[in-house]
Amino acid sequence: MTPSKDPSPEPDPDTSTGLEPGGGVPPGETPPAESSMSGAGPDETHNPSRGWAKGPVTLISVLVVLIAAFFLVYALVLLL
Repeated sequence: MTPSKDPSPEPDPDTSTGLEPGGGVPPGETPPAESSMSGAGPDETHNPSRGWAKGPVTLISVLVVLIAAFFLVYALVLLL
C-alpha cells in the first residue's frame, strides 16, 4: 500500500460513488435513521409516585442524631 500524494483525508468527489454534482447524496445511498428505543426492555408495572417511606427516613434521622450526640459528648469529655 503506497501512501497518497494528496495530503487531504477527504475522498475525491470525482471518484467516489454515490455523490451527485456538488457533493450531495441521492436518496437511498444513506442508511435509514435509528429507530427509537421505546420498545426496548420490559414494561414497568410498578412506578411509585412518592419519595421515600417514612420508616427509613426516620431510622436514618435517628441514627444521624445519635452519632452526632456521641461525637458531641466525646468532644466535651476531651475538653474537660
